[in-house]
Amino acid sequence: MLSATQIAEYQPDSNLLAERIILITGAGDGIGKAAALTCAAHGASVILAGRTVAKLEQVYDQILEAGGPEPIIYPIDLEGATSENYDELCVNIAEQFGHLDGLLHNAGILGQRTPLSNYRQDVWDKVMKVNVTAQFQMTQALMPVLEKSADASVIFTTSGVGRVGRSFWGAYAVSKFAVEGMVQVWASELEGLGSVRVNAINPGATSTGMRAQAFPAENPGSLKSAAEIMPAYLYLLGSDSKAVNGKSVDAQPHR
Repeated sequence: MLSATQIAEYQPDSNLLAERIILITGAGDGIGKAAALTCAAHGASVILAGRTVAKLEQVYDQILEAGGPEPIIYPIDLEGATSENYDELCVNIAEQFGHLDGLLHNAGILGQRTPLSNYRQDVWDKVMKVNVTAQFQMTQALMPVLEKSADASVIFTTSGVGRVGRSFWGAYAVSKFAVEGMVQVWASELEGLGSVRVNAINPGATSTGMRAQAFPAENPGSLKSAAEIMPAYLYLLGSDSKAVNGKSVDAQPHR
C-alpha cells in the first residue's frame, strides 16, 4: 500500500480504469460529480446514480463532451429505496454489463448540527437510513455482480467525525462511525475469498454544498475543490490498490 502522501499525490495513466464499470451514488453534484468525471476521463463506464435527474443529465453531457465512454443514468432515492429496488439494480447491471468493477458510496446527508439532547428522531432516522442502511443494502444486493469482476473495489465515504466524536455532529458522526465499522466487517468477511475489496475514504475539508451547510461562515476558497482530492479515489478504484482491503484512507492527509 502506498503512503498517505503518495495516495494524495497519486497520478496514474489516463487508461487506469479502461473497461471498468463503476457505479457512483450522489453523482450529480460535489464529490460524486467530480468522481464521475474523473473516472470517465480515465476510461471507466460510469453508472450515475442519484435522485435529481437533471443534475445527472448535466454530468452525462459533460462526460460525453469530454470524450469519455457513454455513462448510464440510474435515478434512485436512497431514503426511500427498498431491498427490491437494489435487487432490480443488480439485475439491470448483470443484464447490461455482466459485472461491476467499482462501487463508490458517495451520497450522504448531514442532518442537524445540534446537541444530541435536542436531536429530532425523524432526522436521526433519515440520516441513518441514507448514510448507513441504504449503503449496506446496496452493497449486499450488488455483491453478485461485484464478485463477477476480476478486481472489484467498494469504497465507502467516512469522515474525521466518524473516528473521533465531536460535539453537535449528531447522527452524521454516529453514521460515519457505523460506516467505519461496516467497512472493517465487510473487508474481514471478504478477505481471501475472491476479488472484492472494501475500503473507506475520508475526503477531508472540501468545497462542497454539504461543507457549506456545516460551516456557513467558512471561505470556500480556502478549501480544496472536489476535483483536487480525486487521486485517492483513483488509487482505490484502480488495480494499484488490488491488495488493499479494510483501510480508511485520507484524501487530504495533512489537513
